[in-house]
Amino acid sequence: MTVEASSEAGDLGGSPLTFAARIRALAAERPEQPAITIGSDVITFAGLDASTERYAHHLLDVGVSGGDYVTVAEPNSAEFLIAIAACWKIGAVPQPVSARLPGLELEQIVELADSQLVVGAEVEGRACTLPRFRPDDDYEPPGSLADRLGCDPDSVASPAWKAPTSGGSTGRPKLIVSGDPSIYGESLQGMASIIGAVAGETMVMPGPLYHNGPFIWSFQTLLAGGHLALLPRFDAEKTLATIEATKAHSIYLVPTMMQRMWKLPDDTKYSYDLSSLQVAFHLAEPCPPWLKEAWLEWIGPDALFELYGGTEGQMFTVITGHDWLAHPGSVGQPASGEVKICDPDGNEVAAGIEGEVWMRSTGRDTPTYTYIGAETEARDGWESLGDMGRLDEEGFLYLGDRRKDMILVGGANIYPAEIEAAIGAHPEVLSSAAIGLPDEDKGNRIHAIVQRHPESALSSEALVAFLGERLVSYKVPRSIEWSSESLRDDAGKVRRTALQTERTRSS
Repeated sequence: MTVEASSEAGDLGGSPLTFAARIRALAAERPEQPAITIGSDVITFAGLDASTERYAHHLLDVGVSGGDYVTVAEPNSAEFLIAIAACWKIGAVPQPVSARLPGLELEQIVELADSQLVVGAEVEGRACTLPRFRPDDDYEPPGSLADRLGCDPDSVASPAWKAPTSGGSTGRPKLIVSGDPSIYGESLQGMASIIGAVAGETMVMPGPLYHNGPFIWSFQTLLAGGHLALLPRFDAEKTLATIEATKAHSIYLVPTMMQRMWKLPDDTKYSYDLSSLQVAFHLAEPCPPWLKEAWLEWIGPDALFELYGGTEGQMFTVITGHDWLAHPGSVGQPASGEVKICDPDGNEVAAGIEGEVWMRSTGRDTPTYTYIGAETEARDGWESLGDMGRLDEEGFLYLGDRRKDMILVGGANIYPAEIEAAIGAHPEVLSSAAIGLPDEDKGNRIHAIVQRHPESALSSEALVAFLGERLVSYKVPRSIEWSSESLRDDAGKVRRTALQTERTRSS
C-alpha cells in the first residue's frame, strides 16, 4: 500500500527571493518589529539585517567564500542565528553542531565538511585542536558587501541552506546536506504555512537550534516575518511563562518537553495562560498515547499537531489533534512525498501489516538531500531511514521503532519506545531508556535506565509492578538502573547505542 501527499498540501504563491534578499526586505518592511527575543534581549529586523551584514564581512575577512562550509558551534543564542544568516549572505553553507560536542566528534565533522571555519567559544573540559572564531563587536566593515562580493548581494545564495549532522551515536557522524539552496521560494513558504510560521506572530522555541527541527522552525519563523522567542535551553516552567508573556501563536515541542511540562505541579502548570496558542507541533521522537491524550485535553485538539519525517526530507506526515483522536497512535498521512511499507525482501505489504517504512519525494527534479560520510539505503528510487511501521486502510501511518533499536528477546521483537512510554506514564519518572543486554538464555534481556524525580523514593520493585499492569510479561525490564541525569537531551534524543555499549563492556 502506497500513500502520496494530497495535492492540496503545500505551496503558497510568491516570487522567490534569496534568503539574503528576504532578510533585507523584512528589515525595510518592518524595521522596528522584534525578530528575536532571548531573555531581556530583543533584536529587531533592522538589527538582524545589520548584525548579519557585519558578520558576513567578518567571514570574508577570514577567507570564507561562496560554497564553503562553516561549522557553527554556538549554544541557543542570537549569535547562533546571526552566524547562520551571515553564511547565507555570502553564499556559504551553514553547518550547525552542538556547542558541547566532544573534541574528537567535532573534528570528525569538520573533516567531513572540509569546513573553512568553526564558529563558537571554546567549551571548558571539551578538548579540541581546532581554533574557534568569535566576531569583534567593535568591528567596522571595510566597504560595502556588494563591492566585496562583486555582485548584487541580493542575488547571492548558498548551494545548500543547511548541512546538519546525524549518526554520531552509532559511529562516525554524517552530514545531511540539503538539496535546496538558500532561496525562499514556494516550497519553503508552503512549509512555513504548515508549521504556523506567520508574519507578526510569535513562535516559542525551547529546543536546541543545532537540531534539524528547531533549526527549520526558527528560520522559517524569521523568514516569514515572525517573532522568534528563543529560550537559552529548555525549562518546563519558563517555557509556559514565555508562551503567556509573548502571547505566542505557536510553539515547537518534543514529547520529552511535553512530559516535563505536564509533570509540573497542577497549581504551577495551570497558572499560565496558554489560550493564545494556535499551533503546537511535536516531533522528533515517539509520543506516548497517555501523554498525547493529556495534551489534547490541556490545549485542545485544534492546536496540537504532530509531524513525522527525517532530516533528509524525502517525505513527512502531519496529523491534527482531531485526526489523532480518530486514529489514535498514528503520525498522519503524507503532507509531502509518498510512503509505503515493505517486508525484508522489499515486497510491498498490505494495509495493517507491519514492515519497514520506505519513502520518496515527489514533484521535484533534484534530491532533497545528499549524504557526506554515509550511503543512502535506497531501492528503485525509494529510501529508508530504518523505521518500522504500518499503514491503515485510510493511509494513516503508525510507527514502531527504528529497525536498529529493536531488541530480540527469545525470538520476540520488542520496541524500546513502547517500554519507555510505559515507564514514562509513572508520575514519579522524568525520563528513561530501554536497551538490550546480552543474555545466555534468550539472547537479550531488557534493561531500563530510569531518571526519577529527585524527591522520589520509587523502588525497582514498585516500578516493575507498575509496568506489569501495562506491558506483557516478556517486555517488562529484567533489571532497572537509576540515573540522576536525564536520559534524553532537549531535542528528545537518546543515545541508546552508547548506553548499551557502556553497560555491555562493564558487565
